[in-house]
Amino acid sequence: MHKNFKGIEKTVFGRGSFNQLGDILAERRNDNDKFMLFVVDHYFKGKDLEKKIPALAGDVVKFIDVDVHEPTTEQIDNLRDTVKGSKGIPSAVIGIGGGSIMDIAKAVSLMFTNEGSSTLYQGLNLIKKPGIYHIGVPTISGTGAEVSMTAVLTGPEKKLGLKCEWTVFNQVVLDPDLIASVPRNWWFYTGMDTYIHCIESENGILNNAYSHSYAEQSLKLCREIYLGDKSGQTPENDDKLMVASLMGGLSLTYSEVGVCHALSYGLSKILGTRHCYANCIAFNHLEDYYADGVKEFKTMIAKHKIDLPQGLAKDWTDEQITAMAKVAYNLPHMWAHAIGPDWKDKVTVESISALYRRL
Repeated sequence: MHKNFKGIEKTVFGRGSFNQLGDILAERRNDNDKFMLFVVDHYFKGKDLEKKIPALAGDVVKFIDVDVHEPTTEQIDNLRDTVKGSKGIPSAVIGIGGGSIMDIAKAVSLMFTNEGSSTLYQGLNLIKKPGIYHIGVPTISGTGAEVSMTAVLTGPEKKLGLKCEWTVFNQVVLDPDLIASVPRNWWFYTGMDTYIHCIESENGILNNAYSHSYAEQSLKLCREIYLGDKSGQTPENDDKLMVASLMGGLSLTYSEVGVCHALSYGLSKILGTRHCYANCIAFNHLEDYYADGVKEFKTMIAKHKIDLPQGLAKDWTDEQITAMAKVAYNLPHMWAHAIGPDWKDKVTVESISALYRRL
């Protein structure tokens, strides 16, 4: 069965395009209970961007601190219930922030129309009804969340996405001005998420001409941004990174991620490690899976003087490592892509535990 995925319906790209958000929302304001729900990274509370949010009287603006933890099923359920109980169903949900905010906006848009807890829908095509109109405005580039069909949530038992064609944003606003203030380390970590998406997409059995074309261009842009003569955090490179993130997300959508992301999910679920950072920590030790990619990654680390910690595993208990390995093992689609359909003959909880002990 070939993948038949829905893409973003509308995309606006360019510096200053955030100023068009009010006009975009005007077309939806008579839908449902005639108010907008803005889900915004708490980082922007009290900053200039807050003043530019085109919220009208009656709209709801929720500032969410994503540094506390990655999105959880409980958080999504509470947000849905609070807004629905006090105001009803929004005309649209607008996510303004990084990958976690994108996932929150996508997930809550689905949960306004699907009954029960979001834990019921962690998996592929479990959502029963389309969500309400939702718009993504990324302020960090790299995660690919602005284009992916997955809203990754950590639940009581597992970290797994709400994944279906209705998860995809109806509209995205790609304004490179919004990513100019990203701290240097996170500019690197999130950019490396894009890079790793493409390396894993390319190195697996599901890679194809379609996914390869996106990965090839995204990797070209990543190399210009992080290794080129004009590398660094510049306006020109912000433009490139925003496009690379989108293309990296499309590459993995039509292929799959692999070993690094499986390990990252374990780190996030058990230790609460932020996704992009967890990817960097894991990828740094996966030469036997992605030799060329890891070599190039280490060159990027050295060039930008990123201090990526070593020897983390010595502080983890055997119980923690086993728990992380079990989370990673229960992501069969990632292992099948990276290792092959017979991956269970080659990968065990014990062998994954050994990978964590490298870190």
